[in-house]
Amino acid sequence: MELLCTSTVTLPFAQRRGSFNRAYFQNQPSIRRTSIMLATKPGALPDFTLFGMFHLMAFLIHVSCCASNDLLDVEYDRKVERCKTRPLVTGEITLVQGWLFWALIIALLVPLVLRLNKLSIALAAVQQVLWIAYPLMKRITYWPQAFLGLANNWGALLGWAAVNGNLNDFRIFLPVLIAGICWTLVYDTIYAHQDKNDDAKAGVKSTALLFGDSTRTWLLAFATICIGSLMFAGYNAHMGWPFYLGMISAFGHLLWQIYSVDLSNGFDCLMKFLSNKWFGAIVMTGMLLGRIVY
Repeated sequence: MELLCTSTVTLPFAQRRGSFNRAYFQNQPSIRRTSIMLATKPGALPDFTLFGMFHLMAFLIHVSCCASNDLLDVEYDRKVERCKTRPLVTGEITLVQGWLFWALIIALLVPLVLRLNKLSIALAAVQQVLWIAYPLMKRITYWPQAFLGLANNWGALLGWAAVNGNLNDFRIFLPVLIAGICWTLVYDTIYAHQDKNDDAKAGVKSTALLFGDSTRTWLLAFATICIGSLMFAGYNAHMGWPFYLGMISAFGHLLWQIYSVDLSNGFDCLMKFLSNKWFGAIVMTGMLLGRIVY
């Protein structure tokens, strides 16, 4: 993962733009806004002030987690060819500077989180713990992408709690969480195929190594569960017909990724990974139209 910052200490992190797309444009903002959208009453527009605040929170949360991820992974990054030019690996940024930057981002995030209700504050705190733990999963399980999905999409609970003040209607927010985890398993498994040879040598575990030649079959299953879960959540939230058209289009986008990606070509894996910003845009457009038209 990656940072895009303008301070003197962290500017070199901006060299790594690929994962910044994951952090900012893709999963986290979309899943948070999805929960807010589903929590909105049929025929009404969502609270765009809350939308904006969550967008800023999502950015700060991801910058903090990307920093902690790079800090905890620095020794592994030295063994992966694609990562050898990263600022922490080359010494452009020291570990002390990195952790100071992480603390600064947390300090900026806290005032925003404290504006939410108590349940949302607690959920936000849990998410930071999940993010700190995520880099460690690569050392102990071949399913770090699943844990990443949990950390990445914890915002499904946070968005719902921010609107309703409770987690009572699990028929809506829980399928959104499941959908987000499955989406992450699709795009991050594709992403992990870039480094599978170096990861195997370095002892880093991933679903790309676990699935091997069966990757497309696994990804198709995750994509199906993802869209099915979103449709189930939308049905329970009384979404209108445009929502379902959006989900069908989103499924088409996932199928395009899965069956067109060249898993032996690192650049193509990266391009397919980055294309997920369009998946998020399709889902959000379907959500918005499905909430207005019902």
